[in-house]
Amino acid sequence: MSSFLLSSLFLVAMMVVSSGLTVDFYKETCPSAEDVIRETVNKALQKDAGLGAGLIRMHFHDCFVRGCDASVLLDSTHANTAEKDSPPNNPSLRGFEVIDEAKRMIESKCPQTVSCADIIAFAARDSALKLGNISYSVPAGRRDGTVSSSAEAVVNIPSPSFNLTQLQDSFTSKGLSIDDMVTLSGAHSIGRAHTSNTSTVPMEPATPNTLDNLYYKQVMDHKGLFGSDNELLSSSVTAKLVRDNAKFGAVWAAKFGSAMVRTGNIGVLTGEEGEIRKNCRVVN
Repeated sequence: MSSFLLSSLFLVAMMVVSSGLTVDFYKETCPSAEDVIRETVNKALQKDAGLGAGLIRMHFHDCFVRGCDASVLLDSTHANTAEKDSPPNNPSLRGFEVIDEAKRMIESKCPQTVSCADIIAFAARDSALKLGNISYSVPAGRRDGTVSSSAEAVVNIPSPSFNLTQLQDSFTSKGLSIDDMVTLSGAHSIGRAHTSNTSTVPMEPATPNTLDNLYYKQVMDHKGLFGSDNELLSSSVTAKLVRDNAKFGAVWAAKFGSAMVRTGNIGVLTGEEGEIRKNCRVVN
């Protein structure tokens, strides 16, 4: 693979932006925000690298329900069961305490300035850098939503038992491509999966704390942990993408950054929409 193509893919990952979102959004209003988040994430991952997988999945699961609005962070109330307590998220999502700590530190410096939705996006980016040396810029300016529904999470988050048609429909409904779908599936190279409430297994046993392309080699051997992983071989198009990602790790890494940026553009609230939560767990 030529250095020109690798450079081009990297630039795509760096430059993709969404209407209303910009890189360095907090440069004037809270210049230390991204540094604070990165330091918080790195400190947490030094103690438990598995939290990085949780933060990357948190970003994905948040964006697939109502868009990237931090609705996944809202706590349930007596009148409402929130997304975080929905079967697709509980007990699989981890890292809420990392977001809480980053928000606490930022609020002490820049009160009610940095959205929880942007903190999730930055934390996912920082996790990808720490665990996979995957670097990309995150356009920011998201606002926080005020609604979180367990039922909506069940409907919108792809199931590990989905067949290929269901997977494709889920991703394309959010404006993501089939290539994005296969590329983002590479996040299954890190972290752990729950086989019951008390038992877990590594998603990819060879390098469970490294975000790399070994996942695709596992899929090629028909050893994907989930049925949805192995479904990627059920069409010639997705099977070729799996083979390419297995062969060209650097290309996959650049594509992963770009796909994460596109994921972060889904259904964002900007301008005067939504709010900037003081506490990520509750609406203002």
